[in-house]
Amino acid sequence: MRIDAYIEKLLFEYNCVVVPGFGAFLAHSTSAKIDASTSTLIPPSKTLSFNAQLSKNDGLLVSYIAKEKKLGYEEMLGEVEEVAKNWNSKLEKGESIEVFGIGKLWHNKERRIQFQPENTTNFLTSSFGLSTFVATPIQREVLKVEVEELEERIPFIITPEKREASPFRPWLKYAAILLLAVSLGVTSYRTYGDFQQKEVAAQQDAQQEVSRLIQEATFFESAPLELPAINIEVTKRQLGKHHVIAGAFREAANAEKRVDELKEKGYNAFYLGENRYGLHQVAYDSFEDPKEALTFLKQVKATESKDAWLLSEK
Repeated sequence: MRIDAYIEKLLFEYNCVVVPGFGAFLAHSTSAKIDASTSTLIPPSKTLSFNAQLSKNDGLLVSYIAKEKKLGYEEMLGEVEEVAKNWNSKLEKGESIEVFGIGKLWHNKERRIQFQPENTTNFLTSSFGLSTFVATPIQREVLKVEVEELEERIPFIITPEKREASPFRPWLKYAAILLLAVSLGVTSYRTYGDFQQKEVAAQQDAQQEVSRLIQEATFFESAPLELPAINIEVTKRQLGKHHVIAGAFREAANAEKRVDELKEKGYNAFYLGENRYGLHQVAYDSFEDPKEALTFLKQVKATESKDAWLLSEK
């Protein structure tokens, strides 16, 4: 059973979510801050931490999952405690636990639980829609100082040029403009004429080629060959509304690898798609009848994996 998504949802509304028999995930509000080294403005958010001492059941997580799955409280409490037992066993073996969307847990040399938050999700609802902003420094003043220093090193003086006045100079200017306009007009007319002739020739060649192809495709020296009709039956897998989930992976390649492994074991495994948390889901099989799905789920939990769970579409 996966409880990552339920913990993530509760952290948006509560500052403490306890996993019975394991510990508590805590959320602390932090103000907006600026990272001077990267010129990054970070909006207000919640900082996540973990406390292994707060392991007594407060009913929040179990009640929420039981309500979402429409199951009994005692039944759901047993499943959550089983997840906590499995997590503790992995930590004792020296393995790490990755709680998707929240962070990573492992044991240090003193056998104490260490926690590294992901910091990919802002759990502070009042900061919804806000993201980090990188400010680009303006170089305007720096360029101005560099130009002033250049002027000091290389001084220069502009001396206006004096020309003798001539009564024919204005008329020469207008005559040059008129000559330029006439030259452009003549050149444009010749260019357009050449282009029009080439376009007409290309259209005639294209029409002749089309006529030749139509004649070759229409007339035969003998009767055309008639091929027998072929009936092909195409079968498409119909998915039910109830999927027995084998796992959710951050990388699509890992999901495809898991599908191949399950198919080698004889399961009708398939890639279900990406959920709203960006994880790629893999299913053992899909059923239309919920009773068949539950029966198959119990079989998988007993023989393959206790972490399998049922996803039902509305």
